[in-house]
Amino acid sequence: MSTQSPDAIPVLTQVIDLLPPPSSATHPSGLAAAASPESAKEEWANIERTINDRVLLQLQGRIDFMLERRLRESLDEAMQKVTQDLVGEIRRGLESALRDVIAHAVAQEVARMQASE
Repeated sequence: MSTQSPDAIPVLTQVIDLLPPPSSATHPSGLAAAASPESAKEEWANIERTINDRVLLQLQGRIDFMLERRLRESLDEAMQKVTQDLVGEIRRGLESALRDVIAHAVAQEVARMQASE
């Protein structure tokens, strides 16, 4: 199987390549020489389950990785926006408080100067 990035989704042929090689007593199609059609159906059902289980297992690992990465990216973006909003809000609050303090100090100084005239 070729090397893939962790978020690549395998194709069915890559999963089938993971199936155990057929034993010497198997039919060229990969199925054991079936004594009856029912046993052939059962063997095909087993192969289908095996492939299904392997695909689900591989996809689950990749889905977990992709979900975690996307969640992390989304949280990073959300935290950056919240931080920017918070910085803006704090800045506006500080500017307002500074304006009030300066206005109060100026008013006191003007009052002191008027009282001394």
